Amino acid sequence: MLNQEQKIIKIIEKTLPAVVSIESYKNLKEIEKKKPQWIFPFFEKDIFKTDELKKKVSGEHIHFGGGSGFIIDQSGIVATNAHVIVRDYLDYEITDSSGKKFLASLISTDIIHDVSFLKIKSESSFLSIPLGDSSKIKLGQSVLAIGNALGIFSNTVSSGIISGLLRNIKANNESISENLHGLIQTDAAINPGNSGGPLINMAGEAIGINAASVTRAENIGFAIPINVIKKDLEQIKKYGKIIRPFLGIKYITLDQKIGKILNLPVDYGALAINQDRASDSIIKNSPAHKAGVKNKDIILAIDDKKITSSFTIQDFLDNAKVGQKISLKILRDGKEIVLNATLDSI
Repeated sequence: MLNQEQKIIKIIEKTLPAVVSIESYKNLKEIEKKKPQWIFPFFEKDIFKTDELKKKVSGEHIHFGGGSGFIIDQSGIVATNAHVIVRDYLDYEITDSSGKKFLASLISTDIIHDVSFLKIKSESSFLSIPLGDSSKIKLGQSVLAIGNALGIFSNTVSSGIISGLLRNIKANNESISENLHGLIQTDAAINPGNSGGPLINMAGEAIGINAASVTRAENIGFAIPINVIKKDLEQIKKYGKIIRPFLGIKYITLDQKIGKILNLPVDYGALAINQDRASDSIIKNSPAHKAGVKNKDIILAIDDKKITSSFTIQDFLDNAKVGQKISLKILRDGKEIVLNATLDSI
């Protein structure tokens, strides 16, 4: 019988060939010709921005960053974080654990869960990592995180345990700020560059995709549950892209503290409000807009399921379907009303 150390070594040997490094880049001439809006500040006459641009230039290409990923299907489908991809305007190069390079194209992005999928441009069959079941994760179980730390140290492995479940965080990088829900917390080190790599259990299955770490703390990292990736992969195989149900409300999930601060009559639900307060919280022509939801409405429940900090609107949508008819219990001006909506796709 294998001891724990031998077991870990075998898991690493089996899964490492399916872990890849991802580099995003674009040809300088194409950028100069098209000048996409998000890249335009680089071309302004600003010394700091010019210096930053020079750091990214290599030969005829400009490099925008990268990270880790892993092959989840033998056809060469790679899962990674959306923030690793940077923008869908770019080109992508995949490097496997042996140093072999492949071009790749972007299939689709699940921006809500910070997940993107690439397809390696090759007719070859690839070794993939089997996907586990993140609903069966237990606190204290052993895990491995594999990736390319700092974009320099490839094939980096760290070990730890599951430290927490259903964590919610706000993640930031140079260009993206996002709220992530239902995350797995682990003390396995997730260093910069490890984002997008797999979190692996002792059965050699990917149970998460490494997403973020807390910079001012030791050994607090977060991974996106693999069941999110499995659901997205099913849609990619069926439709060629990710199709997600969409309600069209920008909101703040209420709890006792927020309810008290805002002097609201309830301490649960979702307050329809744009956090920058500069624009409407209801997206025009969205299902919510068509149903009659208004700014500052409080959505108390969807289909009689109470909306709380532990069961948000997004949690409901994660298990809903496009075209599904739903009822919204709303508190407006002190009165409860019910509105009906039909979920659209995003």
